[in-house]
Amino acid sequence: MPELPEVETMRRGILAIQGSMIESAQRTPCEKRPISIKPRIDRLQRRVVGKRIRSIDRLGKRVVLRLETDDRLIFEPRMTGLVLIEDPPNREHLRFALGLVDGPVDTVLFWDRRGLGCITLLTAKQYQGKLTDGSLGPDALEITLDEMQQRFQQSRVPVKVAFLDQSRVAGVGNLYASEILHLAKVHPGTPCNKIRKIQWRRIHRYMNEVLQLAIEHEGSTLSDGTYRNALNDPGGYQNQHRVYDREGQLCPNCQGGKIQRMVQAQRATFYCKRCQKT
Repeated sequence: MPELPEVETMRRGILAIQGSMIESAQRTPCEKRPISIKPRIDRLQRRVVGKRIRSIDRLGKRVVLRLETDDRLIFEPRMTGLVLIEDPPNREHLRFALGLVDGPVDTVLFWDRRGLGCITLLTAKQYQGKLTDGSLGPDALEITLDEMQQRFQQSRVPVKVAFLDQSRVAGVGNLYASEILHLAKVHPGTPCNKIRKIQWRRIHRYMNEVLQLAIEHEGSTLSDGTYRNALNDPGGYQNQHRVYDREGQLCPNCQGGKIQRMVQAQRATFYCKRCQKT
């Protein structure tokens, strides 16, 4: 589930490790299916142990540790992964640990309940290729209105489904797409090429507002309780949700319609039929 606000919260939560040296890197004992770690752990260890962490960045929905060698150690949470510096929700699903020295934090952990996340070490050239190969669009907090229109407006794909395509814009997923389109009063089933310029302006405006506010609240912890910040505390933006997982409740926009649920691209979409018209 982690989307841009949750991953940005994870990134900010581990900023104290900047300047620390990596003393160890290891898979932790786990009886669940192993997560993907590339290259294999012995090769990864040879390249990261003894190296200092130059910066902590974010690439879409990924936390990126930039090392002094310019290699990047990338944590991709996918559905249930967490990057932590405190005790994880449980030890059963703990997958990876970095031991650190010369800083205020001695361990960074990667915990993943479903085991779909991955850890990848890339050279600077490989990392740059990932930014330019077309598989990842501009960051949702950096894309301009004009660029957004260029990437979306020729498509016949429903706008909510288009938002899930990270090659168009990176960082927005199922939850925040529903929230953004509700505030913009755009029906999630509207084909991108049918959306007017004034609607794109609203979408772009509310995308920034929703994501920034969600970051301020340290992301959304849903009813399953999986998402936690780097200190293993819940986020708070779930209390600000207007439509997501609010089926049957009164719409906060129009105060007349009720929140509906439909399935798009095998994902649940929430919207108000009364104020989000096709």
